[in-house]
Amino acid sequence: MTTGTRQLSLGFSPCPNDTFIFHALVQGMVSAPGLSFRERLLDVESLNRLALAAELDVTKVSFHLYGHIRSEYTLLSAGAALGRGCGPLLVAGRTLNVAELRGLPIALPGRYTTAALLLRLFAPGLDNLVYMPFERIMPAVAAGEVAAGVIIHESRFTFKNYGLVQLVDLGEWWECDTGCPLPLGGIVARTSLGGGVISAVDAVLRGSIEYAFANPAAARAYIRAHAQEMSDAVCAAHISLYVNDFSRNLGDDGMRAVSLLLSRGEAAGLLPRS
Repeated sequence: MTTGTRQLSLGFSPCPNDTFIFHALVQGMVSAPGLSFRERLLDVESLNRLALAAELDVTKVSFHLYGHIRSEYTLLSAGAALGRGCGPLLVAGRTLNVAELRGLPIALPGRYTTAALLLRLFAPGLDNLVYMPFERIMPAVAAGEVAAGVIIHESRFTFKNYGLVQLVDLGEWWECDTGCPLPLGGIVARTSLGGGVISAVDAVLRGSIEYAFANPAAARAYIRAHAQEMSDAVCAAHISLYVNDFSRNLGDDGMRAVSLLLSRGEAAGLLPRS
């Protein structure tokens, strides 16, 4: 780190969409005058908890968690995972009516994930919620440890391999109910960094995303190094599903969707009012 350079802690997940987005930034392929980054790659729920404790300068978080930290962090316009046809799925070992799940254990991929918020908004009567790492949910449902589970990330491409069936596409429900794309996660920066630093981080992140779109093969080895159990086809599908124009810039439509999710969470008593 050169003299006069400010080093920021940077959290993101090892999922292909995040490594695709951040590769050029952390490898120094885009210019970041006056800034350097010390990355921490963790699952999103771990990042959520670090952000809740205000332990990271810049980090990926679930939009659910963002609703809890708005007084400490500023949402960046670049880097978000938001779109259509990309929502969490409620799956089970057999076809069930959601009402039949009342009182039965339902697995969720972390207390502060957007998936958890969506299920609670969709079916507030389901109250026997079990939180576990997202990669454990499909095996737990298949083994009968839980009656159903909400799956995220690449699991939407592989759940049938476990003999599971889809009960509800929570993203589809959201889109039909609101007309908005589904906001899953975004990048936040500690507000105390100041407007100049935050704007600079937003700009360099957007540059990293543009580099990734222009040079899609450049990040392949980096992505594969962090997604070793995923096939190339699943990696590609994951990136194409979660990285899009909203990742470049949330824009008015993206911000409207985020605001609606947060206001619904507030109205349901699941988020503190800002």
